[in-house]
Amino acid sequence: MNQRCLIVGILNVTPDSFSDGGRFDSVQAAIEAGVRMAEAGADWIDVGGESTRPGSVPVPEDDEKRRVVPVVEGLKARLPAAARISIDTYKAGTARAALAAGASIVNDVSGGRLQPAILDAAAAVPGAAIVLGHMRGTPQTMMDAIAFGDVVTEVGDELAERVAAARAAGCGEVWADPCIGFGKRIEHNLALLRALPALRARVGVPLMLGVSRKSFIGQLTGKPAGERQLGSAAAIAATILGGAAAVRVHDVGAARDVVAVASALIHD
Repeated sequence: MNQRCLIVGILNVTPDSFSDGGRFDSVQAAIEAGVRMAEAGADWIDVGGESTRPGSVPVPEDDEKRRVVPVVEGLKARLPAAARISIDTYKAGTARAALAAGASIVNDVSGGRLQPAILDAAAAVPGAAIVLGHMRGTPQTMMDAIAFGDVVTEVGDELAERVAAARAAGCGEVWADPCIGFGKRIEHNLALLRALPALRARVGVPLMLGVSRKSFIGQLTGKPAGERQLGSAAAIAATILGGAAAVRVHDVGAARDVVAVASALIHD
């Protein structure tokens, strides 16, 4: 049987994230939320200080650091040694600060395109990993001119190019994320999810998928973000059956059950 898919708990310390912005209005509240996620079964906690939803407003680097660094430090002191902390940012300076504070993974939705120095930041820390996301343009522009011929091939090739760039920079542990919903319409998202084995083979590294509460689930079910638990569970199960090595989720407890069942259905 294949290894169990890892659970990545989403911890947004932002006022404007699409699903849970503003939930944690203090450093301590955010730390406690991250601890609860780990207790519920999260293998790592993904801390973000800037929303990257479509049309989001960029956050100055110093503000982003002020939001995330104390949370990373607090989680590092509270979480079990086996738990990992990732920093969700495309800024090299924020990545360096978070890694120094105790994070061991950089999760960059741009795959190192927006600030290539982020690859060097990850490579400079022994044992650190990087997750390379697929996004054309920026969070402000990614939905403006969406155009794919063969979305699976194009996303796969573009991610493979970013993997090569990370390897060239000296990054050791490299993951990729097709970034469902980032500059992609519902038909592109569904095509990518249906073709995860081919995408994984094309990219050549483990895949992390974030489908929790995404807009395509709302389009399919007619539910707002806060009512997409069952739709999210179905999408998470599909990603695991398609070969995802990690799933990035809002509801860790529910995801743990989905992961347990879906992972048990996968045989070598």
